[in-house]
Amino acid sequence: MATDRERILATLDEYAEAYCAKDLDRLMRVFAEGEGVSLIGTGSDELCSGRQAIAAIFSRNFNEATAKRFEWGWMDVAIHCNAATVANTLVIHLTIDDEAIVVPLRWTVSLVRVGDDWKWVHRHASSAANSQDDGTAYPTGDK
Repeated sequence: MATDRERILATLDEYAEAYCAKDLDRLMRVFAEGEGVSLIGTGSDELCSGRQAIAAIFSRNFNEATAKRFEWGWMDVAIHCNAATVANTLVIHLTIDDEAIVVPLRWTVSLVRVGDDWKWVHRHASSAANSQDDGTAYPTGDK
């Protein structure tokens, strides 16, 4: 039988496969049922809660680009009873207007245990600030 960590990590792979397939129904099954789910994306307007709003963000993403592959990087999984957090880095390989691009991201996913499964209640994606020097806490006007 799979461990909690293995089941949690499997949700990331399921998300990536559904995202690359542009399968919105499959993608939304990664999230917990009900309206107590939220998403923060990299776009300035990508702040939403509720299944309908999250699905709308994904639909827009699917119309703008085709994801080819998710490349997982650094990862930390913290499990606390019936809740878990995954913090990680990844690179998404995309095609936009027939041009291949790579998008490096930082991700956080919050999950809850639902029976034997783990479901997402929040996903946050961000790009690393390129306006601050390594080893500094805040951006400076120099960059």
